[in-house]
Amino acid sequence: MRNLETKARCRDLALARQRAVSIGAIEQWTRRQVDTYFNVPTGRLKLRRQEEGPAELIFYRRPDEPQARWSNYSIVTVVRAAELGEILAEALGVAAHVDKVRTLLTLGHTRIHLDRVAGLGDFVELETVLTDQGEESAKEEHYRIAAALGIEAGDCVAGSYCDLLLQ
Repeated sequence: MRNLETKARCRDLALARQRAVSIGAIEQWTRRQVDTYFNVPTGRLKLRRQEEGPAELIFYRRPDEPQARWSNYSIVTVVRAAELGEILAEALGVAAHVDKVRTLLTLGHTRIHLDRVAGLGDFVELETVLTDQGEESAKEEHYRIAAALGIEAGDCVAGSYCDLLLQ
């Protein structure tokens, strides 16, 4: 699977939510997520545990650039997350744990994440999923939503939350 992604620091999550809703985004849920990142030679591998919802193993590759970037990813639902986490930790080692409260809103092909990340602060993350609409259409939607939310180039961050925690 593939999406166009932007991650930006956010000064006011309530205002970002209000702006998203004003352009037609629909709030899906708010839940705590804990992502355990494992040491891998390429890309990123994380086990996500959620308060309400299934655990997921997520592998992705994307450039570490602050501007919008394409990300290739795979996700599998995990039934026995605790056991899998222990095996992966023993085999690969743990890079970091990221604890966040995420609100998910959706608009078109775009997932809007409003994240409060322990130890890092508040962020907005946009993920425009590439389906049948084509790259140019995905870019147009992505940049239109970013502009409506007031995301500025200076607020964008290059790496993952794991990278930011390790800095």
